[in-house]
Amino acid sequence: MDNFTPEEIEARKKFIYDTMGKRGKRQIDKIGYENWDPTQTPKDPIEIRRDGTKRTSQQLIQEFLQQASHDDYSNSFAQGAFEMCLGIINKEDKIRGMYEFAQWYTELLKKEGHDPVF
Repeated sequence: MDNFTPEEIEARKKFIYDTMGKRGKRQIDKIGYENWDPTQTPKDPIEIRRDGTKRTSQQLIQEFLQQASHDDYSNSFAQGAFEMCLGIINKEDKIRGMYEFAQWYTELLKKEGHDPVF
């Protein structure tokens, strides 16, 4: 909008405001019509969390479930895997404890000659 006169800029601003819905106008009224700049760039979206492999939780869970054995697969199984996935990405202590216990228990079973599969 650098090549426009102040009158043209104001006319465009008024046109944009007049064509907005009630909800949009309320947002503008909160900050003040005079302070509103319709040409400002929008804010960046919220950071999408990724794990060490640069995958999102959706990518990880989809890849895991595609490789999982479908014999024992259920909605509860998928839900548990997804909760674990989110907990790992968000570095939740509860999930870390569950993960470390599962590793420890698997090693214990192997040491004592048991099959580490449920």
